[in-house]
Amino acid sequence: MPENSERKTLYLIGGTMGVGKTAVCRQLKKDLPRSVFLDGDWCWDADPFIVTDETKEMVLENICFLLNQFLRCSAYRNILFCWVMDRQSILDSILQGLDTADCRIQCISLTAEPECIRARLAADIKAGLRSADVIERSIARIPLYASLNTLKIDTSHKSIRMTADEIRNLQVSGSSAGRTGRRQGNIPRIQGAEEKP
Repeated sequence: MPENSERKTLYLIGGTMGVGKTAVCRQLKKDLPRSVFLDGDWCWDADPFIVTDETKEMVLENICFLLNQFLRCSAYRNILFCWVMDRQSILDSILQGLDTADCRIQCISLTAEPECIRARLAADIKAGLRSADVIERSIARIPLYASLNTLKIDTSHKSIRMTADEIRNLQVSGSSAGRTGRRQGNIPRIQGAEEKP
């Protein structure tokens, strides 16, 4: 455990569509003490889904506002955030907009073999949860995560519980993607764009 057990931990969990981000975060919210969870998609759930400089700036401000509220609130010790986050510039833009002083930061990318992603998304499509084009869009993103300054966790052939336990055990082992907290700066313009899942 960290030296100061009351020190907050911010988990930024990225990954392509169908990799298990939301399910893993929901499990971690149950497992970690005093936890709160934000999915980046909730900050940009629109119809029609319009990607412009204005909407990209809006979603970044929405995300940073809500995460800062959780970081400042004494009720929470573990803050979980997931979003596609397939570019380092997106991660950096979010972190620059947060007041993470005295906060431990875990930047994690969930990955999976294309066959596993394909099978998971096919089930979602069959259930009417996703559009048919999501499979190819998701698989095309997989290589983007290799270059990110994040800890990579392969979810292939793992249950949600197994992946959540692996992330939870980072806190015990002290493993990290190597980030320490900092004071909030100006929120930069987001580079790149998240796509509707």
